[in-house]
Amino acid sequence: MKKLNIKNIKIALVVAILIGSASSCNVTDLTPADLIPDDEAFTTAARIESTVLGVYESAQRGYYSGTPQRGYPFGAANVEQGDLRGEDMYNDQLFYEVTYVGSYNPNSANNNGMWISLYRMINRLNLILANLDEAVSNGILTTDEGNNYKGELLFLRALAHHELLIHFARPFADDPGAMGIPYRTIGVDDVSKVPEAEAVRRGTVGEDYDQLLADLDQAEGLIGEGSVSRANKGAVIALKSRIKLHKGDWAGVIQEYDKIKGMYELPASPLAAFRDGGSSDENIFSFLNTELSNPGTNAALPTMYGNPDLGARGLVKISPVIWKADFWNSQDLRRTQMTTQNDVGVYTYKYTDPVTFSDPNVILRFAEVVLNTAEAYARTGKAAEAVELLNSVRGRSLPASVPDYTVAGLGNGVLQAIFNERRIEFLAEGRRWPDIHRLSGEGLMDGVPSKATSRAITSIDFYTGAKAVPMDHSIAYEDDRFIWPIPQDELQTNNSAPIEQNPGY
Repeated sequence: MKKLNIKNIKIALVVAILIGSASSCNVTDLTPADLIPDDEAFTTAARIESTVLGVYESAQRGYYSGTPQRGYPFGAANVEQGDLRGEDMYNDQLFYEVTYVGSYNPNSANNNGMWISLYRMINRLNLILANLDEAVSNGILTTDEGNNYKGELLFLRALAHHELLIHFARPFADDPGAMGIPYRTIGVDDVSKVPEAEAVRRGTVGEDYDQLLADLDQAEGLIGEGSVSRANKGAVIALKSRIKLHKGDWAGVIQEYDKIKGMYELPASPLAAFRDGGSSDENIFSFLNTELSNPGTNAALPTMYGNPDLGARGLVKISPVIWKADFWNSQDLRRTQMTTQNDVGVYTYKYTDPVTFSDPNVILRFAEVVLNTAEAYARTGKAAEAVELLNSVRGRSLPASVPDYTVAGLGNGVLQAIFNERRIEFLAEGRRWPDIHRLSGEGLMDGVPSKATSRAITSIDFYTGAKAVPMDHSIAYEDDRFIWPIPQDELQTNNSAPIEQNPGY
C-alpha cells in the first residue's frame, strides 16, 4: 500500500474508498454517494447499500494514470490484459502493445493500473467489512443482511487477489513456496493505520491460495442466491472451481461442480451468455454496464473489441493464429455468428453496443465450470466423464452433421481437446492468460507462445492464407518477463517495510 500523503488520503482513502459514484446506486437516500462523509456511511441501510455498490463500481471502472473510466480492474482492461498476454487475440494498435509484446517494466501504466486499481478496490471492501458487525449490532442491518454483504465482499476480495496472483506471481503448480502477493484483509482510512498495512508482506503463493479459499469458504456459508450482477452463492462456488483448477486440486474441482450443476445450465445457443444483458441460465456473475453507468469509450469491451465498420474502435481483433487453427471447425457458430469481418481482420461479436457501452463484462459462466470439471475428470483417469462434459459445451456450437468427440477417437488427446475448446469458448473473454500461466507452471506449455507480429496483420488475406502470418513475441516460462513487475511506486513509497520486487526488474 502506498505511503499516504494528503492527496492520497483525500482521493483514495477517506471518501472515494468507501463509495462509488451515485450513478450506479439505486437507493432511496439521494445524497450523492461520493459525498457521504465516512462517519455517516454506516448510519442507514440505504447508505450501506450505497457503499457496497461503490465497490462494484470501483471494479467496473477504476483508475489508470490518475484518471477513472479506463476499464481497470474489471472493465475492458481486465479482458484485454488476459487476452493480449496470449496469442489468440491480436493487438492492432499501440494501445496495448506493451502487454502484447511483453515490454512492460516497473513504470508501465498497463500493469501498474491493474495493481493500483485492484488494491484500491480491496481497500474499499475491507473498510466496509470492518463496519458490518457494528451495523448489525446497532440494528441498522439484520443478521441475514449483514451476512450477505460479508459474503459479497469476501467473494470480491478473493476475485481481486486471484487476479493479482496470476499476473504478479508464479503459478501454484510450479512452486507453492514462491513469492505471492500481499493479501490485504484490513482497510486503511487513516494515516495511523498505514504501518499495519505496510507490514503485510508478500506471502507465498501457497499461503495466498489458502487465504483465497478461506475467504470463499466463509463467503459460501454467508451469502444467498442473487442476480447475475451481484455476488451470489453460485458465483462463490464457480470461483472456487477456477481457483482449485489453478491449484491442481482435481477432486476439489469436481466437488464444486457437484454443488453447482443443478443451479445453471448450458443454453442451446453459445450466443445466449452475451445477449440480453448476460441474463441467460448460463451466466453466473458479471460486472454490468448501463447507459447511465458505464466504463467509457476507452474501457468498454464493444469499443475496444468491435468491428470499426460497426462503429467500434477495433483496437483488438481475433488473431489469425486461432482463426486458422485446424481444431476450430469451419461450421462452428462461434465463428459464423459470434464474429464479424472487414478488409483488415476478424472481430469478436460477443460485445455489440459501441454507442452506450452496455455490454457486461462476463466474469463467470457455467461453461467454464463445466470445462474445468471435464479437465479434472481427464486428469483423474475418467475419460468418459470428461468427454461427455466437453461435448456438452462444444456440441451446442456445431451442426448435427459434425460428430461428437469420443474417447476412442481422441485416444490420448482428451486433455488437449479440452485445452483447445477453452481457447475457442473463451475467446475475447480474457481467459487465455490464466491458462497459459497455470499450464506453463505445470510444464504443459513453455510460456507465452509466438504471436502474430504486432501491428502487422493489415489485411483479411492473413486469415484466408493468401499471406503468411509473421510471428514474434514469445516469452519462455523461465524468462523473468513471464510475470509482471511490482510497480515502482509501490516499492518507493512503502518505506517502513518495502516488499520484494520480482526477479529481473
